[in-house]
Amino acid sequence: MVLADDDVLLREGVSSLLERSGFDIVAQAGDGDHLLEAVRDQTPDLAIVDIRMPPTHTTEGLDAARVIREEQPDVGILVLSAHIEVEHAKGLLATGHGIGYLLKSRVTDVADFVDAIERVAEGGAVIDPTLVSELVSSHVVDDPLEALTPREREVLELMAEGRSNAGIARRLWVTEGTVEKHVQSILGKLGLRATDEEDHRRVLAVITYLDAR
Repeated sequence: MVLADDDVLLREGVSSLLERSGFDIVAQAGDGDHLLEAVRDQTPDLAIVDIRMPPTHTTEGLDAARVIREEQPDVGILVLSAHIEVEHAKGLLATGHGIGYLLKSRVTDVADFVDAIERVAEGGAVIDPTLVSELVSSHVVDDPLEALTPREREVLELMAEGRSNAGIARRLWVTEGTVEKHVQSILGKLGLRATDEEDHRRVLAVITYLDAR
């Protein structure tokens, strides 16, 4: 795993936490250039990337993440940021596999954080509930989610958090079969093709809404 953040104390803290949780940190970086160099040299399973890094502290991390996705699409990318930059991150999130976006302030449970990292490293997708809540509760002209029922919107929000059908069923106190019916209805209403991989379709369901904002 490669860890990139210009905040040295935070980076070292996260690195120590992850190593105690069994992860192997093969390199650290404090800017986009060193992040790209580390990923090219090490080809890690996952890169954890901050959005704002030197020299301009704008979107250097995202820019580097896009290059990583183009050059090494099998490397998972977890954006870990203090800022909500949905507009800038949409293209990266739309790649659908091995991708995540978490807010630093929302990481309050180590076990959940470790679980999110493992899911992204294994090709899954995780999006912070705060981002999902913002996009699901908003209303725009020609809202692509207009056709969804309130329950389907609720299921979509939980899907975007990276929860499995079983996890959604436990949260909503319904059967997995009921969740599966909701998921298929959501994907159908959003026009997502059944030929796409399931994980990819789930993320695209969220990205469809992001694109309409």
